[in-house]
Amino acid sequence: MMYPLNDELLLIRFRHSFLLIAKANALFGLCIETTTNEFCQTVDPTDLVVVSAPEGGAIEPAIMLVESVRTYHLPLIVLPRDHPGSKRFRYLVSVAPEIVTNCSIQRGTHPEQHLVCSSEELAGITLKGTGVGVELSPVPEGISVQRIKNRIKTEYT
Repeated sequence: MMYPLNDELLLIRFRHSFLLIAKANALFGLCIETTTNEFCQTVDPTDLVVVSAPEGGAIEPAIMLVESVRTYHLPLIVLPRDHPGSKRFRYLVSVAPEIVTNCSIQRGTHPEQHLVCSSEELAGITLKGTGVGVELSPVPEGISVQRIKNRIKTEYT
């Protein structure tokens, strides 16, 4: 299913978890920091910025994470496998042209941006950025899909 997107965000909810999806809308470099290395990748305007909240929670922090990446180009941090802090990540971010949700990976430990940790109920979804928005497949039965305006953007003079 295709969902058109410009500057708004797409919220996909199912029971206790959600995904927040945005188009990058700009060409920029994104750095991914690990304890031993730094990977930098080019982000294209049609790439997706996806925030996964496997246990749900407030939408505002997810919006802030989207904007931290797509507006301010802040780097992503990846923890080493079995790091004790990984279980405390409530929101996870991935940036790529195509992203697959997966519930069997450890949170915050994967520098591969084609994956994002999700809840079991939202696992197995492929999100693909297109020129007009995002293509979602398969569309799980019972999800709610909603476009939301970015309420966090602030301008300073």
